[in-house]
Order: sequence, then structure tokens, then C-alpha cells
Amino acid sequence: MYYEYLTVGVILFIFGVLGIVLNRSNLIIMLMSIELMLLGIAFLFLINSVVIDNLIGEVFTLMVLTVAAAESAIGLAILVAYYRVRGTIAVKSLNLLRG
Repeated sequence: MYYEYLTVGVILFIFGVLGIVLNRSNLIIMLMSIELMLLGIAFLFLINSVVIDNLIGEVFTLMVLTVAAAESAIGLAILVAYYRVRGTIAVKSLNLLRG
């Protein structure tokens, strides 16, 4: 009954992992892949919460979505600031951020 939804959540997570593994040059796509992984996990929490009729999965889903939104906003702000200083956001040029 709910195996289709579980499959969708796992596929979302796998697409996120593949986006990070296969793409090492574009930071925007890497951030989107992290968001996709968090969305897949949140979806799995939500489906399991509905199946076992427990509220804890929905609370965890809200926490995961909050962390995803904060990560996205902070990550994009850092990328915009770095682009203004350096003029590029290539992954190879990010070694300059190390202390």
C-alpha cells in the first residue's frame, strides 16, 4: 500500500547522492542535491509517521525542512559573497577558503 511512497522517497535520496557524486564542479547543483536528499528523508519520515500513526515522524519532518531551509539560505549567501570577491564559484578555486 505505501511501498510506492517509500520507493519515491528512496529514489529522491538516491538522486541527491548521485548529484553529489557525479557532479564535482558546480556548487549550485551540489546544494540542490543536498536539498533533494533532505527532502527524500523528510518524505520517508512523513510516510512512516502516517503508517505507524505516530506524531514523532511529522515533528522530525518539520525539523529536517527547517534545517534544509537554513542550509540553503546560508549556503547561497556564502556563494554570493564569494562570487562578489573572486568572480567565480568553481569548486577548484574554493581551496582558497581553507585557513
